[in-house]
Amino acid sequence: METYVILRRSGWRTPDELQTAAARSTEEGDRTPDDIRWIRSYVLAEPSGELGTVCIYQASSPEAIRTHAYRAGLPVDEIVAVADTVVVRPDPVPVTA
Repeated sequence: METYVILRRSGWRTPDELQTAAARSTEEGDRTPDDIRWIRSYVLAEPSGELGTVCIYQASSPEAIRTHAYRAGLPVDEIVAVADTVVVRPDPVPVTA
């Protein structure tokens, strides 16, 4: 499997909509674990007030990502193959109030 970045712009109006979509994505991915694996996502605050995501997946092909997205009801604006990974620092831990 290769690693891909998926850009999903302005896909959701609320955090609840995004959480519902994440549950569908997880459920769909669990059906084909040898074809696609969701690694992580970063939620984007879009200028419109909506939410987008940058998602990191491992998949057998871009078509596997498109099929997964279609079945889970997710937008896909762009798929880019990852050439390499450079980790300077681990992802920050969210601060809780």
